[in-house]
Amino acid sequence: MAMNSSSKYDNIQIQSRSPAVYQLKPKKQKIGTIRRMTLGEKDVNKTNRTILLVGETGTGKSTLINALVNYTMGVKWEDNDWFQIVEDEKRSQSESQTSDVIVYEIFGFEGKTLPYSLTIIDTPGYGDTRGPEQDVITSHRLFDLFRSEDGVHEINAVGLVLRATECRVNDRLMYIFDSVMSLFGKDMEKNIVPLITHSNGRKPKNVLKALEDANVKGATDENDQPVYFLFNNCQHEDRTEDTDVLKHAAKTSTEGLRQFTDFLKETEPQKMKTTADVLNERIRLKACIQNLKERVEFIELKQKEIQQTEEALKKYEQEMKNNEKFTVEVEEVDKDRQPIDGGMWGLVFYETAVCCTVCEENCHYPGCTVGWSPKHCEVMKDGRCTVCTRKCPVSAHVKEKWIYVNKTRKVQKTLQEVKEKYEKNKTESESRLSLLENLKKKTEELQKDKDQWLEESFQHVVKLEQIALNAVSLSTLVHLDFLIEKMKEKGDTEKVQKLEEMKSGVDKGTRAALRYKFMRLKLAAKAPKEAIN
Repeated sequence: MAMNSSSKYDNIQIQSRSPAVYQLKPKKQKIGTIRRMTLGEKDVNKTNRTILLVGETGTGKSTLINALVNYTMGVKWEDNDWFQIVEDEKRSQSESQTSDVIVYEIFGFEGKTLPYSLTIIDTPGYGDTRGPEQDVITSHRLFDLFRSEDGVHEINAVGLVLRATECRVNDRLMYIFDSVMSLFGKDMEKNIVPLITHSNGRKPKNVLKALEDANVKGATDENDQPVYFLFNNCQHEDRTEDTDVLKHAAKTSTEGLRQFTDFLKETEPQKMKTTADVLNERIRLKACIQNLKERVEFIELKQKEIQQTEEALKKYEQEMKNNEKFTVEVEEVDKDRQPIDGGMWGLVFYETAVCCTVCEENCHYPGCTVGWSPKHCEVMKDGRCTVCTRKCPVSAHVKEKWIYVNKTRKVQKTLQEVKEKYEKNKTESESRLSLLENLKKKTEELQKDKDQWLEESFQHVVKLEQIALNAVSLSTLVHLDFLIEKMKEKGDTEKVQKLEEMKSGVDKGTRAALRYKFMRLKLAAKAPKEAIN
């Protein structure tokens, strides 16, 4: 089989020892921001199984991918050959940053070694040294993959790749679990399975306990016990020493691969629509909350400006009437553009902002890392923005290296200037109102807008609770305090109670994940800032 396998796909021998190691040469394509690596030609009449692999750096994901490819190709221990699709050489910085999610496709062995072709989606290591923003980018990349016309639209298994030596639940592991579980809809639960690497073949009690403590949901067997698979992928290592040990390890891996591929054959795939909805809803919630905070700040500054004007009018109105040049000082609020660090990775934007030039608002910042133009941004739907005040069309938006900021400045105003500002465009009935009444009316209008925008953000949280496997994940938890505070100010006790119940229901795993995230942010802040994080 090895000789047939070696001639099946283009490859180059990179090691001649035992086993001989060959680097496969797949066809490389792009799916939006993601790389696709294809071996063989797809047969539309043959079935396919798709695996999404997630896990931290150092768990053995790359080796597991190579093992899956070799198993699919029918490579056995006695063949004394090994093939790898994951490249050994370290990719350049620019390439690794634009290709964090890689899709591997293996065609041509359907009906020979497996009854289906295989697609493997490899994600970068969660919780690694690049910081939490890299994990956000990964979520964006997956969303791009799931919604792309030529992307991936169903998944048979989500493999949580974990080391068998993971013997305790720490904040880092909790963060990884939270990051992974927050990606999916509730329909994905029965397709999530632990893939335990570096295993000695025994039941991984510590890992299973860690998953239980973290409240990680996943597939179970007929006895309601968690389904998992064991691997010890040493097949590529030099066999001139420790041959028996390596052969035993290969046996463990082969059995794990057999059981896992049987699981793939029997398990119903899940459409990625719900997962795409979850990812999109989280992105929009974050953008909506960020935009809401800025709008609330602007409104509160405007209300402060009006309050100062009212107080000045009451105190100095007679003096202003008697002296046309008499002025009062107020803090006037306005919008300004502020440059941000941003640019491109090759052909991909990073840290740019999508802004509405009509509402003068930031619709997606920070975190907008995909798309050439505003129309590709996740906050756009049916040609309109889901975030800005007027829900403006895409054409009203720009994707640039600047954002809108609220600016205040002290100004001197005469009575006439105050009237011109607050009575401009008033109806005839409104013009008959006193200036003070007009100011009061304006304050009430601002409060009404604030309440409406707050309700929009609340509805994003409600929808997440309905569809997400892990509704109150770390990405949602960080917004709850703000919503609770503003709902209390509004006096909406029912929604305050709902949000506080969600917050109190957060498990210890998410709280541990929050600690780890803050620790990473502190470390990132201490490290020298680079042009590309």
